Amino acid sequence: MSDQFDVGVAESVSVEEFTEGAMLNYAMYVINDRALPHIGDGLKPVQRRIVYAMSELRLSADAKYSKSARTVGDVIGKFHPHGDSACYEAMVLMAQPFAYRYPLVDGQGNWGSPDDPKSFAAQRYTESKLTKYADVLLSELGQGTVPWQPNFDGTIEEPIHLPSRLPNILLNGGMGIAVGMATDILPHNLNEIAAACIRLLDKPRSTIKDICEHIKGPDFPTGAEIISSSDDLCEMYESGRGAVRARAVYEVESGEIVITALPHQVSGTKVLEQIATQMQAKKLPMVVDLRDESDHENPTRIVVVPRSNRVNSDELMSHLFATTDLERSYRINLNMIGIDGKPGVRPLVTLLKEWLVYRSDTVLKRLKFRLDKILDRLHILDGLLLAYLNIDEVIRIIREEDKPKKALMSNFKLSEIQANAILDIRLRQLARLEEEKIRGEKDELNAERADIEKIINSKARLKTLIKKEIVADAETFGDDRRSAIVTREEASAFKEKDLISTEPVLIVLSSNGWIRAAKGHDTNPRDLSYRSGDEYLGSAPGRTNQDSVFIDSTGRAYALAAHTLPSARGQGEPLTGRVNPPEGAYFTGVVTGDKEQQFLVASDAGYGFVATLEDMVTKNKAGKSLVTVPKGSVAMQPALVSDFDHEFIAAFTNEGRLLIFPLRDLPMMVRGKGIKIINIPSARVKERLEMMTNLVVFSEVDTLVVTSGKRTLSLKIDELEHYRGERARRGLKLPRGFQKVDGVERLRGD
Repeated sequence: MSDQFDVGVAESVSVEEFTEGAMLNYAMYVINDRALPHIGDGLKPVQRRIVYAMSELRLSADAKYSKSARTVGDVIGKFHPHGDSACYEAMVLMAQPFAYRYPLVDGQGNWGSPDDPKSFAAQRYTESKLTKYADVLLSELGQGTVPWQPNFDGTIEEPIHLPSRLPNILLNGGMGIAVGMATDILPHNLNEIAAACIRLLDKPRSTIKDICEHIKGPDFPTGAEIISSSDDLCEMYESGRGAVRARAVYEVESGEIVITALPHQVSGTKVLEQIATQMQAKKLPMVVDLRDESDHENPTRIVVVPRSNRVNSDELMSHLFATTDLERSYRINLNMIGIDGKPGVRPLVTLLKEWLVYRSDTVLKRLKFRLDKILDRLHILDGLLLAYLNIDEVIRIIREEDKPKKALMSNFKLSEIQANAILDIRLRQLARLEEEKIRGEKDELNAERADIEKIINSKARLKTLIKKEIVADAETFGDDRRSAIVTREEASAFKEKDLISTEPVLIVLSSNGWIRAAKGHDTNPRDLSYRSGDEYLGSAPGRTNQDSVFIDSTGRAYALAAHTLPSARGQGEPLTGRVNPPEGAYFTGVVTGDKEQQFLVASDAGYGFVATLEDMVTKNKAGKSLVTVPKGSVAMQPALVSDFDHEFIAAFTNEGRLLIFPLRDLPMMVRGKGIKIINIPSARVKERLEMMTNLVVFSEVDTLVVTSGKRTLSLKIDELEHYRGERARRGLKLPRGFQKVDGVERLRGD
C-alpha cells in the first residue's frame, strides 16, 4: 500500500470558479426553494409544506384543534429540516387575519395583534388547524393533478406544488428577498380576480384596461383607503412593477378626529408615538389631546383632539399623513416562479393567462385521473357481472380449487384484476350480488365517462367547466372589497408658520428702532418701559402666525415673523440686529396682518398708493423697495384699509391743512412713488418746510379726533364735509388753535 495519494482522478478547480459555482447554486436554491412563491398555488416551500403536513395530520376545518408544536415538529421532521421558530412564524403569518387576506390556518390562542404582529405566544401554547379556504389548495391533491418529489431524506414524497383552484398568488400575495431579486405581491379581492379570470377565458385577447375594469387594485385585509389613481394602478399592472399608496380612514365626531382604519402592517402604537413626539416638540400646537380608544369592538380607534373648532381637520390630517405612518407606500414587484420553473416578473394579464394554463392542465389531469378510475371500475364490474351470471360455478371454484384465481381466469376469461376483485369479496357478499345494482353502477359510470371524454376532447367544454368551478369558489369564499379606492390629493406637511399658535400679539416699535411683541391686544404700548432717550413710535395688532413689516425712512420694507420677536416683558431688541437698512435710515412705521390685508402707504411729500401686506413681505435682510421717496421726504406709517371702495383719506400737513377725498381715487400698486394725495410744493418738501404729517383712512360713521397740545377737536362726517375736495388739492386750514396737529385718532362708529 502506497503512502502517496493518487490525485490524478481529482478535478482541479480554481478558487474563483469554485466560489462562483457555489454562489450560483446557493442563489438558485434561495430563489427556487425559499424566497419566491410558485404561480400555481402562490406558496413558498415552507408554506406549502405546512399546509400539506396539516392535511396529512387530518387537521381540516372540521377537525379539532391540534397543538401547533406538533404540527411544526411534523413539518421540520418530515419535509422542512430548518429552524422550528422560523417555521412556526410562517404558520403564524398564515393564521393572522390582519396579515393574510384569506387565511390558510385557523389558530386558537394568542396569534398576535394588528398592533404587534410579533406578540404571538409560543408554539407549545397555541393550537391550530386548516381553514375552509385551504380546501382551495388541497381538495384535488390526491387526484393525479400535481407532480411529486422525494422529501429531503427520501423516505416519503411531497407535492412539488399544490393544485390550487384559484390564483392564490394574487389573493394572499407574498413577500420575499432572494439573491439578486425580490418579490412584493399585494393581496387582492377574490371576486375581482375571479371575474378577471372569467373575462380572459371568454376573451383571451383582453387588454390590461379590460382586466382593470374587474381588478380595481389591491385589497388589503385592513380597511384603509388606496389613494393611487386608476391610471397609476393600471400602469403598474401593465409593467408588473410599481407602488401603491394607502391612507388611514378618519371621520370627525363632535369636533374630534377619529381614525378608524390604518394602512396594512401599520402599528397603531407607533402612530400614536409619532403624533405624541410632534406634540412634545411643539410641532402640533393645534392638537391638545391624543387618545387610544381601541377595543375588541373597534380594533382601531385613535382620537385626535384639535385645539378648537377653527382648526381645519382636513389640513391637520394632511400634515399627519405626510409625517406619520398614517399614509404608506407599498412596492409591487410581481416576481414569481412560473410553470416552467423559472423566476420572472409578470404583468398582470400575463400572470393570469399563465395561471389559467396551469389550471387547465390541472383540470385535465384530474379528469384523466378520474377517467382511469372509472375504466378500472368498469373493468371490475364486468368481471362481477360475469361472476353473477355464473355464481354457482364461481362459488364452487373458490371452495374446491387449489388455485381458484387461475381457474377463474381460464374458465371465464377474466383478467387478473377481475379475478382478484371476485376473490376479495366474501362468499356471502358474492352470493348477494345483484345484477340490477351492477348494471346500475355501470350505467352511471358510463354516463360519467362519456361526460369526461366530451370535456377532455373539447376546449370549449373545458373552459366552461373551469369557469363554473371558479364561480362556485367565488360564491363560497368571496367577499366585499375592504380597501376602498379613492383618488386623493398628495398630502403635505405644515410649513413652519402653519405650526405656530395663532395667539394675539401687539407689535411695538420705538423711535430708536427697538422692537418687541406684547401678548394680547389690550396692552397700552405707551405705558411700556423704554430705554433712556427712547419713546413709543408705533404699534400694530396681529397674531403670532403672521408677518410683521417695518418701514424705514427711505421707503424700504422689512419682514419678520411675529412669533420670533422678543417679549414685551423687556425693552426688546434693536431692529437693526435682524435687518440691514441703508446707512442713515431710520424706522418710521410697522404693520401686520393677513397677506391679503390692504394698507395705504405714502411719503410725507404727499404721494401714495394702496398695497397689500403680501407686496411688502420679503425674506431679504436688506428689505425691498416699497415707496419711492422724493428728495427731502421720508416714508410714513402705513394706514390700515378696511373697505377700499367706501372709505376716505384724511391728509394733514404741518401747516394745518386738511384734505379729504375717497380712497378709491388712489391706485393699487406693488411698489413705486404713487400719485399725489395732497399738493405740497416740491421745493418746500426739499427744504422740509412743508410736509404731510398725518394720514388717516376712515369711514362715514367714524369720528376723527385731532390733538393739538392739550386741546382736542372731534370732527364727524358732516363737519369733515368742509374739507372735502378733489385729490391733489392743497386742502383747507383747520380752525385756529388746531393748525399744529400733534396727532389724529380714528374713533370707529357703530
